[in-house]
Amino acid sequence: MFIRIVKMSFYPEKVEDFLENFHNNKEHIRNFKGNTFLELYRDKSNKSVFFTYSIWESEEDLENYRNSELFTEVWTFTKALFNDKPQAWSVDKLESLP
Repeated sequence: MFIRIVKMSFYPEKVEDFLENFHNNKEHIRNFKGNTFLELYRDKSNKSVFFTYSIWESEEDLENYRNSELFTEVWTFTKALFNDKPQAWSVDKLESLP
C-alpha cells in the first residue's frame, strides 16, 4: 500500500473551477489502475486550501497515473489555479484504528 497526500492552495476566485474539475474527474482518478481510495479535504480555516488523500497499490501505480494522459489533463488545468506551490507527501501507513 502506498499513500499520497497533496496540499494545494488556490486563488479564492478559482476554488469553484477546481471543485468542478475535481468533480468531473474524481471517478476517473479513483478507477485508475492501482488506485484503491481517494478523498478530498478542505482546510477549516482557509477555504482556498485543499488536500487529496489517495491510496495506491504500489508506488509504480502512482507513477503510471502521473505519466498518464488523465493526470496531464487534470494537473495542467489544476496548476493554473494555484496561488502557492503545491506540496506532496508519500507516506506509509503504520497503524489504523477503526
